[in-house]
Amino acid sequence: MKKQNIVIGCLLCFVLYSCNKNVDETVAIKALLEKESATWRSGDVAGHAACWQVQPYSRILVSAGNGEVYDVPPANMLKGAEGMGNGGSSLNSNYQWAINGDTGWVSHSETSTSVTGVQTKSFEIRLVEKINGNWKLVGQSIHILK
Repeated sequence: MKKQNIVIGCLLCFVLYSCNKNVDETVAIKALLEKESATWRSGDVAGHAACWQVQPYSRILVSAGNGEVYDVPPANMLKGAEGMGNGGSSLNSNYQWAINGDTGWVSHSETSTSVTGVQTKSFEIRLVEKINGNWKLVGQSIHILK
């Protein structure tokens, strides 16, 4: 009976650890996405670059509400780009996660508010990888709604 209790205890600890690890990863990724949004709006180029790890397969696609599609060079995430630092705020919601080891993707809705109060809504898909123990963005697709 004592052995059985030990085995059950070990299995319970393993299950709880496994569940908590995924929750911890989603918290870390969400913090990354919030930081990336804030540094973009504030014009913090170094802080924004720290959120990214450009890979040979990195891609950033933006579909605008007017039907145009932009293939943004990933290097722009490291050196700043047009539209960066215009202020305002953003609110991300409706997160959906898929995390598999050191890779994952996240989809979410975003409402951006300009300094003049104009709101823009988008659906975003973010590709992330855990590099040297830290989650980094490696790609994204942004779909701006009309």
